[in-house]
Amino acid sequence: MPDSPSPSGEAESSGGLWSNLGPAIRKALRLGEGDRSLRAQLEEAIDEHEDENEDEEQHESSAGGNGDLSPVERQMLRNLLHFSDNDADDVAVPRGEIVAVEAGIGWDELVATFSEHGHSRMPVYRGTLDDVIGMIHIKDVFGYLANGKKPPRDWTVLMRQPLYVPQARGALDVLADMRARRVHLAIVLDEFSGTDGIITIEDLVEEIVGEIEDEHDETPEALIVPIGDGMWDCDARAELDDVAEHVDPRLAEVEESVDTLGGLAFVLGEAVPPVGAVLEHSSGWRIEVTEGDDTHVKRLRLHAPHTRPTEPLPQPAGVQ
Repeated sequence: MPDSPSPSGEAESSGGLWSNLGPAIRKALRLGEGDRSLRAQLEEAIDEHEDENEDEEQHESSAGGNGDLSPVERQMLRNLLHFSDNDADDVAVPRGEIVAVEAGIGWDELVATFSEHGHSRMPVYRGTLDDVIGMIHIKDVFGYLANGKKPPRDWTVLMRQPLYVPQARGALDVLADMRARRVHLAIVLDEFSGTDGIITIEDLVEEIVGEIEDEHDETPEALIVPIGDGMWDCDARAELDDVAEHVDPRLAEVEESVDTLGGLAFVLGEAVPPVGAVLEHSSGWRIEVTEGDDTHVKRLRLHAPHTRPTEPLPQPAGVQ
């Protein structure tokens, strides 16, 4: 049997990753530069390469027509270099966006939930979302539907176990856990062991390659919409960075660790504010809760500091 080619020789001869890294990055890999990390050297090499080729790339396609790394490839490499900087809380789908099913629902309702949302896996909880007892996979449901078999009396026997990870666990470690356990759904737990969010393997891959959408994904709705007279109708999931960009930078100035407008409302109200509550922000903005329930806020209306309605906004009983 002939000797197998060395990994480096194979890469060079086939035009693989090594030959596509580009002269600047290969140079950084060889130099070492003592006390500087390889991560820092690679990122600096990418920056230098972009500066050198900025004018040339305006005339080239994004496919890397000159045989070097394309802009898309460089962005993916940057994302990969910083992937380990993220923890589970950074990449998780927030609690308010989780689609889950209660263990006590019937088979028909379970099937209808899969049909409505198009997910392949859903967490299963008992009582509240803080008590996730498993997950249900569409493959285990489809077998009964396709073959016309009678479903089990208690469909929870089909449940599988997800991973349970703390907020502070590194995203790279979560990916390694998923590969080792062959489980593609993780429940992110807060400091009180309550459900803070969920992570799928797709969420982790998107941190490297960017947003992945398929034919079932709908065009996302605008989360921050101006409605006139200095008012904005907002989804509670709106990121404070986006609110700062579109509405007022002062609304993102908060000492507590919150990322969304709904989180800001929780901080200002020191609890989940009820529908109708109006919260005063230090900037003068008023945040009115227009939709929500006992566990979280869903929609809010922002009233600019100069906006004073002819009649005071109603306050629910017990709200100051």
